[in-house]
Amino acid sequence: MSTAILTGLPVPGSQLGPELRSLGFDVRSAQRPEDLPGLLAEVPSGERVALVDPHFVGHTHALRLALTDPRFPAAAVDGAMAVQAEARPALTRALADLAGYPEPAANGSVAVNAPATGVLTDRVAAALEDKGVAVHRPELGSLVATVPAGPEAAFAARKAVDAVDDEAVRLRNAVKSRDGFFTTFCISPYSRYIARWCARRGLTPNQVTTASLLTALIAAGCAATGTRGGYVAAGLLLIFSFVLDCTDGQLARYSLQYSTLGAWLDATFDRAKEYAYYAGLALGAARGGDDVWALALGAMVLQTCRHVVDFSFNESNHDATANTSPTAALSDKLDSVGWTVWVRRMIVLPIGERWAMIAVLTALTTPRTVFYVLLIGCAFAACYTTAGRVLRSLTRRATRTDRAAQALVELADNGPLAEIFAKVIRARGAWTSPVLALLGAAAVVVPALTADLDGPYVIVGAAVYALLAGAAVSSPLKGALDWLVPPFFRAAEYGTVLALAARSEVNGALPAAFGLVAAVAYHHYDTVYRIKGGSGAPPRWLVRLSGGHEGRTLLVAVLAATLATRGTDFTLALTALAVGIALLVVVESIRFWVSSGAPAVHDEGETA
Repeated sequence: MSTAILTGLPVPGSQLGPELRSLGFDVRSAQRPEDLPGLLAEVPSGERVALVDPHFVGHTHALRLALTDPRFPAAAVDGAMAVQAEARPALTRALADLAGYPEPAANGSVAVNAPATGVLTDRVAAALEDKGVAVHRPELGSLVATVPAGPEAAFAARKAVDAVDDEAVRLRNAVKSRDGFFTTFCISPYSRYIARWCARRGLTPNQVTTASLLTALIAAGCAATGTRGGYVAAGLLLIFSFVLDCTDGQLARYSLQYSTLGAWLDATFDRAKEYAYYAGLALGAARGGDDVWALALGAMVLQTCRHVVDFSFNESNHDATANTSPTAALSDKLDSVGWTVWVRRMIVLPIGERWAMIAVLTALTTPRTVFYVLLIGCAFAACYTTAGRVLRSLTRRATRTDRAAQALVELADNGPLAEIFAKVIRARGAWTSPVLALLGAAAVVVPALTADLDGPYVIVGAAVYALLAGAAVSSPLKGALDWLVPPFFRAAEYGTVLALAARSEVNGALPAAFGLVAAVAYHHYDTVYRIKGGSGAPPRWLVRLSGGHEGRTLLVAVLAATLATRGTDFTLALTALAVGIALLVVVESIRFWVSSGAPAVHDEGETA
C-alpha cells in the first residue's frame, strides 16, 4: 500500500482524497506543515510516499503519471510529487533542510518552521533535485495539474479540467509515440481499447505478453502441419499474436504497470515468437518435401545481425559529444515532410510490416516464397539502414565516451581466446578495429563456404578469426566506425555455423544449427537489454564458460572437420552444444531479470 500525505487540511468538497484512494493510496492529512516529518516517519521505509497540496486541481491521470509510475525514484507535477523507497532518505533530508531543522527522531517528533511562501510540494521536489535525485516530470500535454492562487484561478482550473477528456488522453498516451505504419494505422486504433478492457478486468501486461507468445507458438504449430488450412490459420494467429504484442505495451502505459520481469519478457518474447515461427514454416515445408531450413536459418541470421547493427550504433552514440552530422540534418529535414516519415519507416521492415508480410505470404503462398521475400526485404532494409549509419558516422564530428567504448566491448562478446590475443597484440589506428574485425570474419566465413570440410583450412580460418577478434578490441573502440565490430562478429559466427551445417549435407544438421544460433542469439539479445538497462553485460564467467563468439566458432569448425563425414555425429554434436549453451544462458538470464536489482527497460522507440 502506498501512502499519500496532504500537506494541509483537506478542502471542503474536494474530490482529491477519493481520487488518491482510487489510485491505490492510503490518504493522510497534516494538520500543519510542521507535522509532515512525523507523518513521513510513520510510513514504512519500503513504501512509496506522495506529498500532495490539498488545493491541487487537475486530472486524475495527471496524478497517476506523477505518483504511480514505478520506473522513476521520484516524480512530480505542480502541487504533487512522489518518491519510491530509494529516494525516501533524500525526501526526509529535504523536508528537514527546508524547515531549517535536523532530521526527525525515530519517534517522528521534531519542531519545524514551515517555509512561508510558495507551494511546499514544488519546493520539496526542487530540493530533491538539488540533492542529486532525478525527479521525473511527465509530459502532461492538455492535462491539468496546478495549485490555484485564489478562487478565480481555481474556477478557471476546474473549467480547464472539464474541457479535456481525461480518459481520451489516457488512451491516446497508451500508444507508442513512434511506431511503424502498419502498427499505427492498422493495429493501435483498436488495440488500445483491448488494453483498457484488460486493465478493467485486472489483467497484467505480463499475462498479455505470455498470451501473445502462446498464440505465436500455436501459429508456428499450425504452420508446421504443412497444409493449406494450417498455413491460413498460422497467418491469422500470427496477426492476432502481434495485436496482443501491441496490447501488452499499451496496457503497461495505460495502467503504468511497468516491471523488471515485464521488460525482460517483452524484450525477448518478440524474437522467440518470430524465430519459432520460422522453424514452424521450415517443418511445414519439410512435410511437403521441400527443405528450407537453410533459408529459415539465413532469415534468423540476417534479422539478428540487423538488430545488432541498430543496438551497436545507438550505444556507440548514446552520449557522444559534439554530435553533428550533415546526414542527420538531412534526415531531420526529410522527417519534416509528412509522407517521407512513413515511407522511411516502412522500408526498414519494422516488426509490424514484417509480421503482416509473413502472415499474408504464409496464407497465400509457400514457406519457400515466404523466406525468399523475407530475405530480400530484410537485406534491402539492412543495406539501407547500415549505409545511412555509416554515412552519419563518417560525416559527424563526435567524441565517443568511455561508456560507449565499454558498451561496444561488451556487445562484442569476446571469450578467453580473444582476451589472450588482445593482451598480446595491440592494434593502433582510426580504422584498425573494424578492418581487423572484417578481415577476421572473412578469414573464417570464406573457408566455411569454399574449403573442404575435412581439410585444415576451416579450422585455420577460425583460429585466425580468434586472433584478429582479440586484436580488434585491443584498443578503446572510440573510432567513427568501431560500432561495426560487434555486427561483424555476429555475422562471422552465425554465418560460419550456417555455412558449415548447409555444406555438410548431414541429415538434421541445419535444424540443429538453427537451434544453436537461436541459443547464442538469445545470449546476445540478453546482453543488449542488460546494457540498455544500465547494468552492463552478463557476468564474465558466463561469457568465458560459453566460449565467447570466437571460441564457439572455432569449436564448430573443429566439429565440422572431424564429424561432418561421419553422418549424424555432427548433428548430435551441434544439438548438444545448442542445448548446453541454451541452458547456461537462459538460466542465468532468468535469474538476473527476476531479481529485484534488475533494471526495467522501456520499449519506447524500438520498432524492429
